[in-house]
Amino acid sequence: MSLNRSEKQAVIEEVTGLAAKAQTLVMAEYRGITVADMTKLRNEARKQGVSLSVLKNTLARRAVAGSAFEVVGEQMTGPLIYGFSVDAVAAAKVVADFAKTNDKLVIRGGAYGGKALDANAVKQLASIPTKEVLLAQLCGLLKSPISRTAVVLGALAKKKEEAAAA
Repeated sequence: MSLNRSEKQAVIEEVTGLAAKAQTLVMAEYRGITVADMTKLRNEARKQGVSLSVLKNTLARRAVAGSAFEVVGEQMTGPLIYGFSVDAVAAAKVVADFAKTNDKLVIRGGAYGGKALDANAVKQLASIPTKEVLLAQLCGLLKSPISRTAVVLGALAKKKEEAAAA
């Protein structure tokens, strides 16, 4: 069922809004995926704050025209699912994790920071830890010298107590 002109314009405006907010776009070919698997993928994406859309490629090209994702316009061919995310790695992580368990989902490419990414670059982007994990690691690094100093001072205090008791 084809869309009329106003419906197409509405789709373009919606996707343009997503592209304006997003940092990352991931494209994957979904040929042969069952409806149940696609529903799982959409649910997981929704939990991670990723917007997944199956769009006509011409509408997708028009929607990203003038945005940072325009660089992947040439790659928009075939049956693709488009994942937009505000978080830099969320879309790549959701699609790459799902592709590991379902070989019918093939990552085709994406864009980040105005640069086109191939499938391997998307997988590398997906391997970056999430923002929360990176913040936790940073806190651990900042806490480490303080805790080491406390351990050393505690050992010195214990040694002085033992020397005074003897």
